[in-house]
Amino acid sequence: MVSLVRRTALAVFLATAAVVPVHADSGAGSYLAGRQAIYESDYKAAEEYYSKALIFDPGNTKLKESVLLARVALGDVERALPIAEDMEANEQPNQAARMVVSAKLVSDGKFDELLARDPENQGVGPLVDGLMTAWAHLGKGEMTKALAQFDEVAQQDGLREFALYHKALALASVGDFEGAEAIFAADDSIVARFSRRAALARVEVLSQLNRNDEALQFLENVFAAGSDPSIETYVDTLSAGGTLPFTHVGSATEGVAEVFFSVGAALNTEAAHDYVLLYARIATYLRPDHIDAILLSAELLEQLSQYDLAAEAYRKVPTDSSDFHAAELGRAEILAQSGKPDAAIEVLENLAARQPNLPSVHVALADLQRRQENYAAAVTSYDRAIELTETGSGGNWFLHYARGICHERLKAWDRAEADFRRALELNPDQPQVLNYLGYSLVERQEKLEEALDMIERAVAIQPDSGYIVDSLGWVLFRLGRYDEAVEHMERAVELMAVDPVVNDHLGDVYWAVGRTREADFQWRRALSFIDPEDTDGEADPDRIRRKLEVGLDAVLAEEGAAPLKVANGD
Repeated sequence: MVSLVRRTALAVFLATAAVVPVHADSGAGSYLAGRQAIYESDYKAAEEYYSKALIFDPGNTKLKESVLLARVALGDVERALPIAEDMEANEQPNQAARMVVSAKLVSDGKFDELLARDPENQGVGPLVDGLMTAWAHLGKGEMTKALAQFDEVAQQDGLREFALYHKALALASVGDFEGAEAIFAADDSIVARFSRRAALARVEVLSQLNRNDEALQFLENVFAAGSDPSIETYVDTLSAGGTLPFTHVGSATEGVAEVFFSVGAALNTEAAHDYVLLYARIATYLRPDHIDAILLSAELLEQLSQYDLAAEAYRKVPTDSSDFHAAELGRAEILAQSGKPDAAIEVLENLAARQPNLPSVHVALADLQRRQENYAAAVTSYDRAIELTETGSGGNWFLHYARGICHERLKAWDRAEADFRRALELNPDQPQVLNYLGYSLVERQEKLEEALDMIERAVAIQPDSGYIVDSLGWVLFRLGRYDEAVEHMERAVELMAVDPVVNDHLGDVYWAVGRTREADFQWRRALSFIDPEDTDGEADPDRIRRKLEVGLDAVLAEEGAAPLKVANGD
């Protein structure tokens, strides 16, 4: 996959004062409520309360900053502008205010005023200022100055690919596709591999140069088969001999939008989500149809647990966009996380009907149906996903594994076992599958030696997984190797101290080796950990209570099960 390069160096060049709300001196209720809201990333409430507090203390710099940040985070850059201009007029330095003022000048096409700003006192940061300066020259029709400015930024350590990417976009935006391709192709296409957008920009440039075959080959080299369904539109057009339009940047304003987006994307793994959100929101302010910036905003808001705002952002992706499916998948996930699984399923079902040949849609629908314990519907969705997924592809093992779980819950064991074994054919050392199949065989008391081998392999791969270690102890118990089981079951309880099933298992193992008081203690612990509302849990509270009353031997006799018997012993 395409990835950004040298992010750490980029972060250094963006170093400025942190853009976060700071405590105000006012003790008013509105301020306190606003502070709590911003702590929870509730930008709507924060904006409301801080705005009220600002009415009572209009000169307070920190309150201005807090209102400004909340409004930008909400995507309301125009309402943030008066505060930003006021802060600059009163010489109250603030990076977010400078971002807003600069963005407004770009939006209004006032490139002379942008170029007249003092980077020392009115700048956003060295990288952003350097690139905005280049695009401002282009906006004034000064292409030579623009290219020289891009080159100047490229001379700074760690920023070469970043600046050259924007230079290539600038050339392409004025129709110099040969110049853009020369940059993209140099040094083993390092600039074109700078990011996903860079790769797709090069594909559009190659198509404009009537080099569709090279564009297709580059797509194949950069993107794994099926890893990015949105590029199918590129592939279809190129394969049919059509010409892709150059869509990445069409003006200086869109170029500056790309600056804020690409900087935000670069910072996404290095900076706080609320800080990166400022860049994404400025990008969409300058270019409302910047789909990648919209998706970045939505993802950040989701990570900040602002599900309504995230869903609102996802809904801005138009239905005719090649990334519409990504937005709907994101929206469905948000609905599920916010306790609205039925609405999430409805979104996914509509998307599956709209784009029936996208495996990712059917996988997402199946996974959600499985989490909702609608196993029959999940099987149908997994059937379609497996049908659409290339046999032997990297993720195909999981589809068989997940479908196997559904079959097992539906008590269709033959189908479940077939899926688990197919998953292991595709990924022989997958510990989850080894453990699930091995444990299921143990519970069914079938093929115990094979089950032991599977679980031992799983433990070797993930020795600190409580579930897997529990499985090893349990299969040894089932084999009558009680003394050997003790060590593993005790280790499992260390790893998962409050799990009722693991504690129940340890109680059974203690009973089998004659440590009845300890067995009684573990069974009581297991009972204390059972959620009374969990009716589908493996730990049976009634059975545990019966063991406490009469002991495990008597319970097994009541159930008609074979009595405890030590392997090769009494």
